[in-house]
Amino acid sequence: MTQPRLTLFSALSVRTALDAVLPAFTAAPVEVSYDPTTVLVNRITEGARPEVLIAISAAFPALAELGAIDPASPQALARSGIGIAVPADADLPDLSTVDDLRAALTSARSVAYSRTGASGIHFANLIEELGIAEQVNARATVLPKGFTAETLLDGRADLAVQQLSELAFVPQARIAGPLPDAVQQYSELSIALGVAASPQARELLDFLTGPEAVAAFAEAGLLPA
Repeated sequence: MTQPRLTLFSALSVRTALDAVLPAFTAAPVEVSYDPTTVLVNRITEGARPEVLIAISAAFPALAELGAIDPASPQALARSGIGIAVPADADLPDLSTVDDLRAALTSARSVAYSRTGASGIHFANLIEELGIAEQVNARATVLPKGFTAETLLDGRADLAVQQLSELAFVPQARIAGPLPDAVQQYSELSIALGVAASPQARELLDFLTGPEAVAAFAEAGLLPA
């Protein structure tokens, strides 16, 4: 008899860690859907009901009010900051100060960012605040979702902006560093159970908050929650 699969919706920023650690979970097979939190929330709002959800913590109160997750179940997993990556053979831009960041962004041939992810939303607001939105967006490579560093591999962009853990998912790219502290934004990620979660889903939550998973999150460049 085929064992039922657990459904896990997850933010992209923990994919590297989950790819490393999920093969060790043996209580049930896990079917994972990766998307930005905004996309996951839209899918749940439209009726999807994953048994386990990993997303930006700020999304959980509304989902609990919707009746989609167990309001007592959310647990913080990790934090992720935003960074910039370049092609492997490129010189690293100086990102020490906001002025350095501004210079790097305005001198780039094309900057890649995602329109739906938390990092892309912050970046779009940031370049407005820096007064360079028109200049950057005139030649930006804006993705609906996905890993922005992939645009460095085919030449669509020469700078990619995203969560540091998402940039690390594309090992052929080179991480230049985080955004300067003055304009950095950290996103906290949490895990929760769906309202119809099975006992195996609870085991998965316990596993992904346990020491093996915590080590995988750290190895993937995520910070402690």
